[in-house]
Amino acid sequence: MSKYILVTSGVCSSLGKGVASSAIASLLESSGLKVAMMKCDPYINVDAGNISPYQHGEVYVTEDGAETDLDLGNFSRFTNINLTNENCISIGKVYENVIKNERAGRYNGRTVQVIPHITDEIKRCIRHLGTTSGADVVIVEIGGTVGDIEAVPYLEASRQFAREMGKENVVSIHLTLIPVITGGELKSKPTQNSVKQLQQVGIQPDILICRCEAPVEESLKKKIGLFCNVSAESVFVSPDVEKSIYELPVIFHEQNLDSKILNKLKIMNRTTDVHQWTDFLNKLNHPESKVTIALVGKKDYLDNCYKSVQESLFHASVTGNNAELTIKKIDAETLEKTNDIDSFFKDTDGIVIPGSYGQRGFLGLLKAVTYARENKIPYLGIDLGMQLMAIETARNLCNWEDADTTEFMSNSTHPVISLPEEQQGPSDGVMKLGSSAVKIVEDSKLYSIYNSSLITERHRSKYAFDRHYTKDMNDHGLYISAMSASDNQTEAFEWQNHPWGIGVQYHPEFISKPAKPHPLFNSFILAAINCNKK
Repeated sequence: MSKYILVTSGVCSSLGKGVASSAIASLLESSGLKVAMMKCDPYINVDAGNISPYQHGEVYVTEDGAETDLDLGNFSRFTNINLTNENCISIGKVYENVIKNERAGRYNGRTVQVIPHITDEIKRCIRHLGTTSGADVVIVEIGGTVGDIEAVPYLEASRQFAREMGKENVVSIHLTLIPVITGGELKSKPTQNSVKQLQQVGIQPDILICRCEAPVEESLKKKIGLFCNVSAESVFVSPDVEKSIYELPVIFHEQNLDSKILNKLKIMNRTTDVHQWTDFLNKLNHPESKVTIALVGKKDYLDNCYKSVQESLFHASVTGNNAELTIKKIDAETLEKTNDIDSFFKDTDGIVIPGSYGQRGFLGLLKAVTYARENKIPYLGIDLGMQLMAIETARNLCNWEDADTTEFMSNSTHPVISLPEEQQGPSDGVMKLGSSAVKIVEDSKLYSIYNSSLITERHRSKYAFDRHYTKDMNDHGLYISAMSASDNQTEAFEWQNHPWGIGVQYHPEFISKPAKPHPLFNSFILAAINCNKK
């Protein structure tokens, strides 16, 4: 039977609960345990697919095509878990399941209520993951903050679940904040109040993890333990890291957090090996070269909305090429309003345009593509970044001024990018989601990167290159180097007579890990470093 760790947080949002949960999962994996993870989101959306990235950051896509919270990206990068739709639930999905059961008459005429029906469904999802995964330990991150009305069903379900499973099978971890006020004094009152709110719903935390920008002395830990009804030895600190979130597993291990969790779950005779993280940090702290990458996107998107892309660049720089990475974030809207484009890309060694939605900043993105092509700067385009290569070639080299995507211009006379059904080709008319096979042309740069003619990559796309324009692109130096195995839609472009210019329709960033960078990002960073040396 699986054992469970329930992770909650208080005081304020964005404390790093997903990262802390992922770091704990990594430590348990490093002790030889099989781990599963689940994110319980409080929003009423059925999934994250339709939520604006302004509000919720990137949508992380699992292998089976689930559109999930960005925390699952952290789950994937820190662990070896194969994430699926079952690893993320929202309260909207829970209500949807309950309503379907009610319509099917499965409640035998009883009035359907939050307790027991909603809470029972939440508990069922948690138990189901434990059963199907065969995990020794299941870590469940409860989204939101204690005190939020949206989190109430999850907290009540957690209370019931812990009582039903027994103390030796469930550990409650509460992440909270210790702020530093004027004069450098650390204040524990927000933590005390947060734990009291948790206790009021019937949950007594077993372990506290305190986020703080300064070291926490033992005397303060004892005070927190006294007022929060936990031992001082169960109070741990999650400090601000110096360079990378991948420092956190080592920091937790040095505080013996993994040992405390294993003891509380009565899992004995385990030794945690954190060498993969210490090796990574050693490379991080002793780089042999430097590389600067321009990330061009929409101003409001440039942080969490491109999280997986930034992390993948980081993995490829540190592990793949032993280089110190600097990401220069460039706002596409600002770029489209200037004629001095050189100043934006001064001292940059490579340019990345990740996937994006909406027409805002479109001309600025096109300028960046043109600049990379004309100045022979290594370029990586993902999703829209790949489609822009075709639009830029059509406008600037084929001289089709209105060439566009029908996503932005429905009446274009040269719609080089459009919906597959608009191209009168085979299509099921829905967004392509999840993993699918890609065929690579053998004499391409892409083939030399993967060293394979058939790969599997994750997708999240609806629009595609219209193959009627293939000859026009080829005649002007833009070659198709990969196609979808299922319908032969274009999956990748390459610039001829360019040191490194590749665009891909799929999303390689979703499968990159610190110890195993994605080969496409590895090759791109290497090309950027070589560009730097010239």
